[in-house]
Amino acid sequence: MKAFLILEDGNVFEGSSIGAEREVISEIVFNTSMTGYLEVLTDPSYAGQAVVMTYPLIGNYGITPDMESKRPWPDGYIVRELSRMPSNFRCEGSIQDFLKKYDIPGIAGIDTRALTKILREKGTMNGMITTDENYNIEEIIPRLQAYTTGNVVDKVTCDTVRVLEGKGKKVALLDLGAKNNIAQSLNKRGCQVTIYPAHTPAEEILAAKPDGIMLSNGPGDPKECTAIIEEIKKLYASDTPIFAICLGHQLMALANGADTHKMKYGHRGGNHPVKDLKTGRVYISSQNHGYVVDTDTLDEKIAKPAFVNVNDGTNEGLEYVGKNIFTVQFHPEACPGPQDSAYLFDRFIEMMGGIK
Repeated sequence: MKAFLILEDGNVFEGSSIGAEREVISEIVFNTSMTGYLEVLTDPSYAGQAVVMTYPLIGNYGITPDMESKRPWPDGYIVRELSRMPSNFRCEGSIQDFLKKYDIPGIAGIDTRALTKILREKGTMNGMITTDENYNIEEIIPRLQAYTTGNVVDKVTCDTVRVLEGKGKKVALLDLGAKNNIAQSLNKRGCQVTIYPAHTPAEEILAAKPDGIMLSNGPGDPKECTAIIEEIKKLYASDTPIFAICLGHQLMALANGADTHKMKYGHRGGNHPVKDLKTGRVYISSQNHGYVVDTDTLDEKIAKPAFVNVNDGTNEGLEYVGKNIFTVQFHPEACPGPQDSAYLFDRFIEMMGGIK
């Protein structure tokens, strides 16, 4: 069946329908990873977005047990060529069937290089995936221009508290859309990880007397999370060590008076170089974000930049003055992806007094 991707600037791409045969409007973003498409699909940070994979052939190894959450989250999936016969000893099915199972529309057979160039030159924009060959572009474009993702953290966070048992330090993980490997990275280092829903009051978290608090990644505009920011202010005021990733990094900055802004097309992929400003060392990182902390708005008495993106100079991490708090914009738990910065979990455990 034919499918169409209609962008808000009027560009139209024609391809073949994959997954659910329903219409969807979403923010269109691209990911430059060459592998790990299942981890991309199941990353909650993609809620409210349709993902374009820039690597041309997707699906060679099918669906494997490597899920980063309980289900896929993107609104849509866009590829150049989709493998029709996945082959891997761990394969449990095809991407096509996976998308249909979770009612996610997709489109294959379009020029993803041309699409990515448009998004890079004009910036991230909204689009529609539809199988309606009689679409009315004059009627669709105003709908695309009016679309906003809204608060998607509520959509992806867990419903109840759960615990990963461990004999080491007790870590409270605030689930803003957490990838599984954040909790697993702590748990395999011996930590007992208690995972809390995003709107858990700070008082409840602190009453459990955790040795440290982890703020996870997540989707959407950080400024939409006003109630969560108020709770993070209370966590900051405690003396508990805190480590934050991605959205958690942005929310901690907002809780302390800094500002964030939307990037032209964001960072999404497994090959972004970040520089540690203390040591000068450069690490290759996995990233997935469309917003960034504006360092010009930082109070230097509260926080100072710790990492910077080598490509565009944007902020990639903060260290808080006089506090056992550090935050990063990239993903040290990347799976699959570069493991260069996994040492940050060890640093967090040291901060809690857990490694001698």
